[in-house]
Amino acid sequence: MRIHCLQHVPFEGPAAIANWASARGHQMTLTRLYAGERLPGVEDFDWLLIMGGPMNIYQEKQYPWLKTEKAYIDQALIAGKTLLGICLGAQLLADRLGSQVYAGAEREIGWWPLSLTEAGRQSELFGELDEPLQAYHWHGDTFDLPAGSVSLASSTACAQQAFLYNHRVLGLQFHFEVTPESMERLIEQCGEEILPGSYVQSVEQMLATPQATFDRLHESLYRLLDGLSAVDGSV
Repeated sequence: MRIHCLQHVPFEGPAAIANWASARGHQMTLTRLYAGERLPGVEDFDWLLIMGGPMNIYQEKQYPWLKTEKAYIDQALIAGKTLLGICLGAQLLADRLGSQVYAGAEREIGWWPLSLTEAGRQSELFGELDEPLQAYHWHGDTFDLPAGSVSLASSTACAQQAFLYNHRVLGLQFHFEVTPESMERLIEQCGEEILPGSYVQSVEQMLATPQATFDRLHESLYRLLDGLSAVDGSV
């Protein structure tokens, strides 16, 4: 399977998703949008992976490539590709599916549990995941559930944590892919966002996360990605 990744900043790459792809023998290519790299044709990949970033989807003046990226996502949707959006990537998917993206009532940074919706518990993708699932978050914006989508998970701070559209477009507001190394890079690059809040952990709390927490998260990530591969016929 051919996976193409859209990366918005140097410090938010595919992380554990790249490990999964390598373990399963899938090919992964990358476009660094922040560096002005050229996008491939949509016929050149099976999955489009859209990563996170500190920018907002509506900051097209500061980040002109956002407009190009949105049109590219539209092309992939029309072509019937499988799309997976993480954090900013999920917000971009929601936007392209006609939903509103806006500042949430609470910033959510650190490790906070997810609860599955009833549809999530019944779904092929999320039904086998542990609940509550301790997941890593770093976001201030949120979105309304796109029309025609199914809400799969929520958290206390954010109603829309995961949605599925047309069986092959999956948006995850949280960071399923985070590793100790990628978490440390986020803290280093975006530490000014760690301000007191009801759902904001301290740097010390985050850096004290045991390896077992990451291991459990990645076990769930692998099950989810294997399930998505099976649903869309890639395996």
